[in-house]
Amino acid sequence: MELTTKSQLLQQKLGQLGSLLVAYSGGTDSAYLAYAAHQALGGRMLAVIADSPSLPRRELADALAFARGHRIPVQSMLTREMEDPAYLRNDAQRCFHCKSELFAQMEQERQRLGFQHLAYGMNLDDCGEFRPGQRAAETLGVLAPLAEAELRKEEIRTLARQAGLEIADKPASACLSSRIEYGRAVTAENLAQVEKAEDALHALGFSQVRVRHHGELARVEIARQDLPRALSLAALDEISRAVRGAGFLYVTLDTQGYRSGSMNDVLPVSALAAPRRTVPGEPL
Repeated sequence: MELTTKSQLLQQKLGQLGSLLVAYSGGTDSAYLAYAAHQALGGRMLAVIADSPSLPRRELADALAFARGHRIPVQSMLTREMEDPAYLRNDAQRCFHCKSELFAQMEQERQRLGFQHLAYGMNLDDCGEFRPGQRAAETLGVLAPLAEAELRKEEIRTLARQAGLEIADKPASACLSSRIEYGRAVTAENLAQVEKAEDALHALGFSQVRVRHHGELARVEIARQDLPRALSLAALDEISRAVRGAGFLYVTLDTQGYRSGSMNDVLPVSALAAPRRTVPGEPL
């Protein structure tokens, strides 16, 4: 299917929904979905961003600025996953518990405001990956319009670029909890530690970074194209100072560079073989 056809299909599907709450994080997928939903539905859509200690303040500010800049209705909603022991223990299903809290609160808001549907920014590439949050969405009947229109990540970036949206080339982001090694409890303190370290690395000019929290040790991932710049003695000293300034005792630079979901490398095959999330309407 051609990209123009997929874009038209997305607009058609969104227009048929009547009214819609969009789970909005400010990343490329959810931001483009919010933008497209606003194009199709106008004031009959609302972008809802979940605010909690796992959301970097910089990401929250950017998400709100994007929505305001494009006149997309948006509101913040405090979520309470930090009160859930199942989330805090940080096992392989952490994302399921997080998204269950998010979508349950959004469902309450949907009913209170009288909207007809909920949607989130899953794209076609996400289907079949290890993403427990997709199971939470499926359980609660949350729609995935981008995947239903068969849009892949790079196609969404292309559509955003064609629309002149500043999020077209935004680096991938994820909640701060995804930086904490499995089995280490998620706390407000270690989330703040990761955020402070990553902000310091961004200030050094590294746009795509992850600081993986392994207790006293921080494992720093930097985009591969930036690794040559990071590998001088002067740059390594700057990186060490920046990360230790956030409270880590030891700092190591991951020579593989940034890669999404690297914490999943330690999970057993049985955990990664969770049931595949299907696109709504797709046969099981």
